[in-house]
Amino acid sequence: MKDIRAKLREWSLDRGLARNVASLYGVQFANYLLPLITIPYLTRVLGVATWGLVAFAQAFGAYASIGIEYGFHLSATRAVAKNRESTSELANLVAGVMGAKLLLAAAAVLVALFLESWIPLFRANPVFLWAAVFWAVTQSFSMLWYFQGFERMRLVVLLDVAGRAAATAGIFIIVRHPGDGWKVLALQGSGSLLSVIVATALVYREMPVRLPNWRLVRDTLRMGWSMFLFRSSMSLYGAGNAFILGLFASPEAVGFYAGAEKLARALMGLLVPVHQSLYPRLSNLVQHNRPAANRLARFSMFLMSSVGMALSLAALLGAPWAVPFILGDRFTASIPVLQIMAALPLLDALGTMFGVLWMVPLGLDRQFNRIILAGGALNLLLAVALAPRFAQIGMAAAVVTTEIFVTLALYGILRRRGLGPLAGGENAQQNAA
Repeated sequence: MKDIRAKLREWSLDRGLARNVASLYGVQFANYLLPLITIPYLTRVLGVATWGLVAFAQAFGAYASIGIEYGFHLSATRAVAKNRESTSELANLVAGVMGAKLLLAAAAVLVALFLESWIPLFRANPVFLWAAVFWAVTQSFSMLWYFQGFERMRLVVLLDVAGRAAATAGIFIIVRHPGDGWKVLALQGSGSLLSVIVATALVYREMPVRLPNWRLVRDTLRMGWSMFLFRSSMSLYGAGNAFILGLFASPEAVGFYAGAEKLARALMGLLVPVHQSLYPRLSNLVQHNRPAANRLARFSMFLMSSVGMALSLAALLGAPWAVPFILGDRFTASIPVLQIMAALPLLDALGTMFGVLWMVPLGLDRQFNRIILAGGALNLLLAVALAPRFAQIGMAAAVVTTEIFVTLALYGILRRRGLGPLAGGENAQQNAA
């Protein structure tokens, strides 16, 4: 009878995990597929140069968003999962996160004021910069981390999808010529703002409103520091490559690179809901049931590597067809870029499994961050060396080389400690101790 009850509990957990994965695929639909719908329209309406300028500004916005979000989607999600039963602790956490984000948003605005006069593309096109800042601030205030910690994301996902769908519709209605390029970012920011307002109201229906104070903000920033290092380091070779390229190459080169990168990262995004749903579950199991954590990690490893390989092959073989069809005939220079970046889905799947889903729950944040920091530095060095001479091809080669380094380094650390996802539960537990 006990075995039957245990099986029923396990089945219930699996069903809950499946529902969370399905909900987070809604977020990915909003984050990747909805913008992907607009790409064929925007590349044709805006042209290569303006499309490149939008990508350049958006990449800066991605940097700003990562700074404001501060890795709370990992650290605060983990804190919510640990304190689900304490309304007081959760109220302090929400107040601390909101206060920290307001402080970081103010810092991002100050940085943007400095960059407006320092970077030629922003000096000539300031409206793109401030539209990107608006988009970054609204996106970084998402409350998904709170609901993800409770493993109940469906409602907030619906809000997110609705906001981004409204922005997508607005792009088709309002953006008509190259002069409207900045409106793409403004519309996307407006859609995010609507969903953030409603989601925040839902959070405060569950707990008392607590104003942030310096102690709460300080403690929250300390809690999220390691994940901020991780996120900011990853951004050096992930979110902001179009921005890095734009410092060395023309807007046209940025446009060619950004077109290929959008397609590659749309494929990579198909795995994000899986690892976002697995993260809180693995974090909990590592603390309370190591054998179950190892079983789930082995299954996750097989799933993510298999899907990553299939996506990489699809990008490599489909590039000559997909680029002209989606981006347009003027973007043929993006074909070799996408073929180089075809390795990213597989590398990202493996790196995420080794790092975010296994090293972080095991408490190996310090080792993880060292590798990510080294990867970010390597990406910058390669970009400086390759982008001025080889433009979009050089940037793509720098990104893929960095991903290979990071994936191999993460695997090497786990293998040396006997903590790989395929290691036995008993050995893993002893080595972690």
